[in-house]
Amino acid sequence: MRAVWTGSLSFGLVNIPVRLYGAAEERALNFRLLDKHDLSPISYQKVSGTKKEVGQKDIVRGYEVNGGYVVLTDEDFKSADARKTETIEIMQFSDSGDILPEYYDKPYYIEPQKKAAKAYALLRDALEKSGRVAIARFVLRDKEHIGAISTDGRILILEQLRYMDEIRNPRMLDVPEKTGYSDHEMQMAIALIDSQTRAFDARDFKDTYAMQLRRLIVEKARGKKPKRITERPVEATDVSEILEMLKKSLEKTPAHSK
Repeated sequence: MRAVWTGSLSFGLVNIPVRLYGAAEERALNFRLLDKHDLSPISYQKVSGTKKEVGQKDIVRGYEVNGGYVVLTDEDFKSADARKTETIEIMQFSDSGDILPEYYDKPYYIEPQKKAAKAYALLRDALEKSGRVAIARFVLRDKEHIGAISTDGRILILEQLRYMDEIRNPRMLDVPEKTGYSDHEMQMAIALIDSQTRAFDARDFKDTYAMQLRRLIVEKARGKKPKRITERPVEATDVSEILEMLKKSLEKTPAHSK
């Protein structure tokens, strides 16, 4: 893995030199856009207002001011606040339950640099024993972010968080109140949940759609015509049938059938 950021993790008056690595990567199949007439790849060019193609080395970042542009260099971004661009600063500690799911955005691994092992281990183990997460702020890719630092017992993980004004207000969505179902239906729903509850293991889950898509690609490459699967449209369960469907679902679970 290549580090996306290098600097210090600030814990009170303790500074821990660290590197930041992206903890996730996209595994989707990569498709090229083609001209359907001759299957030639479609390319994208960076052109200026004069329609002239511009090379990457000649592209700069500018901010529009009064109809003109102010060009900013890498040094300008650092000069705005050098400490913020070089430090992940812990602001406070909180319970992880305080952070709503919609605020979590992107995970990063934090690796200590040389001579920082002791301070790193101390913060990691203290977080684990306290059951808290550290709320920090940091600058990455020219933007200040907030994040929650936690541990899986071995490594510190920084979870980039969204700001409150980046979260859409769901009040305009039409969702039901806690009414409309019987106590018996609730008991059956809880029983179904209990019957399908087990420890989460990421190894149990694979991108089966991508696997099937790869098989289809191989078949087409061999000149075979893929079998067309027709599925009946999914219909909402009728209100009067909810209890019966819950019973049938419960009967199908392995734990219930034993």
